[in-house]
Amino acid sequence: MKIKVFICCLLLISFFQSFKLNAQWSILDKVADSLVLQGMDYIYNLELKKAANCSSQLQKQYPDHPAGYFLEAMIDWWKILIDPVNKKLYKPNFTKHIDNTLTKCENILKNNPVDINALFFKAGAIGYRGRFFVDDESWMKAARDGNEAFDLLKKCLKLAPNNHDIMLGTGIYNYFVAAIPEKYPAVKPMLLMLPPGDKLIGELQLKASAKDARYVSIEAQVVLMQIYYSFENKSDECLNIVSKLIDKYPSNPYFRKYYARSLVKIGAWSKFEKIWREILTNCIDKKFGYNNATAREAMYYIGLALQRDQNYSQALKYYFKCDEGCRKIDKDGPSSFMVMTNLNIGKIYDKQGKRDLAIAQYQKVLKMKNFNTSHEEANKYIKQAYK
Repeated sequence: MKIKVFICCLLLISFFQSFKLNAQWSILDKVADSLVLQGMDYIYNLELKKAANCSSQLQKQYPDHPAGYFLEAMIDWWKILIDPVNKKLYKPNFTKHIDNTLTKCENILKNNPVDINALFFKAGAIGYRGRFFVDDESWMKAARDGNEAFDLLKKCLKLAPNNHDIMLGTGIYNYFVAAIPEKYPAVKPMLLMLPPGDKLIGELQLKASAKDARYVSIEAQVVLMQIYYSFENKSDECLNIVSKLIDKYPSNPYFRKYYARSLVKIGAWSKFEKIWREILTNCIDKKFGYNNATAREAMYYIGLALQRDQNYSQALKYYFKCDEGCRKIDKDGPSSFMVMTNLNIGKIYDKQGKRDLAIAQYQKVLKMKNFNTSHEEANKYIKQAYK
C-alpha cells in the first residue's frame, strides 16, 4: 500500500477518540447516546440514509452539541472511503460538516476549555480533515492538522489515561510510529519530532480496545485487521477479525474486500475465487460501494485463480478485462494491477507456446513502474520462457 495511506494512520488517532472516555460518562443523555451508537452501526453497514436520520435527530434535539454534525461528517467520510474516484463530489458536504462540528466545539470550549466532549469531537473533526488532506496529497495542511490533533490527544490522555476507548488512539500511535519507519524508511524524517512508539504495546492496547471499548471497538478491530494484513503478515488473524466484521456488517464492501484479500494470502484458491466472483456480481449489479476499481481487482484475482487451474483461455478473458479497467482507472500511471496483469498474460502466452506475444508482454511490463519483482521477472522470462 502507498506510504500516504500509513501517514493517514497517525491522523486516525484523533478520530478514534471522538466518543467516550470512561464507562460511567455519557456524551449526552441516554437517548442521544443510543442515537450515536445506532448511527455508527448504520454507517459501518453502509445504511447511510438511516445513519443520516440519526444525525438529523441529534442535531434537532441537541443543536449546540457537535455529536450530530460529527456523525454527518463520518457519513461523508465513508462515502469517500468506498468511492475515492468520486471524492470531489463528496468534498463540499464533507468540508461543511467538519466546519460545523468545529464551530460547535469552539463555542463550548470558549466557556470551558477542558470540556471533554468538545475536545474529543474537535480532535475527531480535525483528524478526519487531516486524513482527507493526506489522501489529497496536501502535505502541509495534513501536517498542521496532525500536529493539532496530537496536541488534543495529549490533553485527553491526561483526563482519562486508562480508558479502553482511548487505548485505540494510544495503540495506533504506539504501533504506527514504530512500524512505519521500519517498513517505509523515507517517512522516518517526518516522525523525528514525535515521541517514540512501541509496536508490542500498541498491539496490546488495540486488542484491549477491540475487546472492551464501548464506542470504538469496531475501529480497533479494523486497525488490527489492517496491521495483520499489511505489516505483520498474520493472515489467519486478519481473516479471523474480518470474518466477524462481515458477519456483523454484511453490506460493507470494504470489509468484504479485506476478507477476499486475506483468502488470497492464505492460498484458499477455490474459496477466494468464489468470493471475488460474488464481489464482481455486486459490481455488475451496481450495488452501493462496488465500483469500477473493485471490479478491476475482482477480475485480477479471478484471472489468477483460473491461471493456477491452467484454464488459460478463461484467465486471459479476465486479465484482458482487468487491463481494460486499469487503462480507465489508472490516471496517474500504471497500477500494480496493470503491471501484474500484463506480466501474467505474458506467462500464459509462454505456456501456450506463443513466444513472440509473451516477449511483447514482458517488454511492456519493463516500460511500466517496477512493482515488487515485476522487472526482474520480465527480464528473466525475456531470456528464458516461463515454464
